Amino acid sequence: MSRQAAVRDWLADPWARLGARDMLATCLGIGAWGLVTGVAMVKAGMPVSLAVFMSLIVYAGSAQLAVLPLLTAGAPLWVVWLTATCVNLRFVIFSSMWRSYFAHLPRRHRLWLGYFSGDVIFVAFMKRFPRPEPAPEQLPYFWGAAVANWLAWQVPSIIGILAANAIPLSWGLGFAGVLALLGILLSMLVDRASWLATLVASTAAIATFALPLKLNILVAIAAAVAAGLGFEAAERSWRRARRAPAEQEQA
Repeated sequence: MSRQAAVRDWLADPWARLGARDMLATCLGIGAWGLVTGVAMVKAGMPVSLAVFMSLIVYAGSAQLAVLPLLTAGAPLWVVWLTATCVNLRFVIFSSMWRSYFAHLPRRHRLWLGYFSGDVIFVAFMKRFPRPEPAPEQLPYFWGAAVANWLAWQVPSIIGILAANAIPLSWGLGFAGVLALLGILLSMLVDRASWLATLVASTAAIATFALPLKLNILVAIAAAVAAGLGFEAAERSWRRARRAPAEQEQA
């Protein structure tokens, strides 16, 4: 089968179209976020070519926005790398959960899945496929959602990069980006653990706001991850404790 035929078959797959359709509700917020990030990279002094390269290769809006003020302030490289790593730690959790669905695929394919994965895609995917077992419709769904999400980010981001010098700061795009992030964040608060992590992160970020080089972001991330993992561990222990008496009675 030729590559063109494979693309046509993929476009005709109802699960791929469903994945793309599930992304439509968040595409506006993703696009606003991408536009703000593109403008911010150039306004921070980054050359246009390097900004486009960063948008296409890094493809991680939260990490890009987190490291920009550090790069502008001339922070040590280890602080920049540590910040980007901490911001993206959530993808380790995403990958561990996606392993149940995609572990059977070749490594090269899994690497591409890792590049195209995202927060909103993860939430939509888990809502559609709550059972952690492979199914033939999962891959088309993922790629439909991933392509829609990638285009919704990259097109506005590159427009923002190319038009940054023509867009005045008085337009308040930073505030629009914050609103976009809030909309995406609220769509991801699906359980008590995520609510707790968000509350802890917000509190930690405000409490440590005076730290230099935006280190309050690292503190907030670490506190949120610890709170979320701790809550999930406690919840699993509580569920096992509740099941134990019933299992003893059956025995």
